[in-house]
Amino acid sequence: MAMGAVAQTGSGSNNDHVRRHNLSVVLGLAHRTGGLSRAQLTRQTGLNRSTVADLVGELVERQLVVEAEPDLSGQVGRPSPIVRPNPQAVGLAINPEIDAITIGVVGLGGKVLKRVRYPTPHSISAKEAVAICAAVIEGMRSELDTRYLTVGIGVAVPGLVREQDGLVRLAPHLGWVDEPLAQMLTDATGYPVVAANDASLGALAESTFGSGRDVSDLIYLNGGASGIGGGVIAGGVSLAGIAGYAGEFGHTLVNSAGVICDCGAQGCLETEVARAPLLRLVGLTDADGDELELALTTSRSPAVKAEVERQLDYLAVALRNAINVFNPQLIVLGGFLGSLYSVAPAYLDQKLANQPLLAARQEVTITRTQLASDLLMIGAAELAFESILSDPASARSALLPG
Repeated sequence: MAMGAVAQTGSGSNNDHVRRHNLSVVLGLAHRTGGLSRAQLTRQTGLNRSTVADLVGELVERQLVVEAEPDLSGQVGRPSPIVRPNPQAVGLAINPEIDAITIGVVGLGGKVLKRVRYPTPHSISAKEAVAICAAVIEGMRSELDTRYLTVGIGVAVPGLVREQDGLVRLAPHLGWVDEPLAQMLTDATGYPVVAANDASLGALAESTFGSGRDVSDLIYLNGGASGIGGGVIAGGVSLAGIAGYAGEFGHTLVNSAGVICDCGAQGCLETEVARAPLLRLVGLTDADGDELELALTTSRSPAVKAEVERQLDYLAVALRNAINVFNPQLIVLGGFLGSLYSVAPAYLDQKLANQPLLAARQEVTITRTQLASDLLMIGAAELAFESILSDPASARSALLPG
């Protein structure tokens, strides 16, 4: 059967297990696709029509999906209703950076409904970050309690996060070491909290909703105020490592004569490829990604051109290594790395034409993220949604007004 659906057999507790699994399959399909008809769900799950109807009915009751009338134009016969993820079932997303904390509300299906960027004039402690997040979320509390079914919080952290409990082992640019961030946020907000590395979540979001759909092997590299991180999808599975620390491309060696990184090593990628010198050269003290990209692409300064090419030289070294090690089909560049690539795509492509092993290079495409500034909000929300996607029956129903 398709999509891991389970036949309707057995009795007692086994029946309950089968139903929970099938609920998860149906909700997952609606979430990832944005909506399918009951007929399509029947085909893709291998379940019969009455079972799919019962499962959809329960998901509607639990307010995790909604049914909508299909577009009838050009169709013959009576098409079945479209089962869509309910955007009012939301996860909260948090992304702390050295210059701001971004907090978002994201609906099932990966739709960003609201985003608040709280600038921070200096690097703040984990305790201060939690206080800011709690205050912003408290300001949303009435809306969250009355308009939405809020399932929890996901946090995209620019650093090493222990998968099992959300302990931030090291976020070097933030100065955080062994901070129990997930537990602190749970205590402060009352919501369940899951935390992970930001770039790994970017890879997850891009592979689920962006340019990586239907791609089994991809690498995502993100460039932000706190440095460079990465995520790997290998064989359709997120590569996390034994404790969740995999994908730290920002701390790979690209210049053996380089400076000492905040991590303590010499010549890391993020010491050579960084946002701050780009901002200085275009005369900006702070900017979002769109402003920086516009400034870079419209600049006629030889110094800007030289710095862009210098950074792309070092990025090419890291990508060469990534291509040779992981043999991906797709490399997705996000954050200011996407802006660098947009300024001089032919330059980076030429640098990579011969550096990696030829057979591996011929198989890979380099592109920018489709999800742009929504990427980390969507990725963080996927953490919050994990519990209901794996077991929709655990979601409480009737929390929203009619």
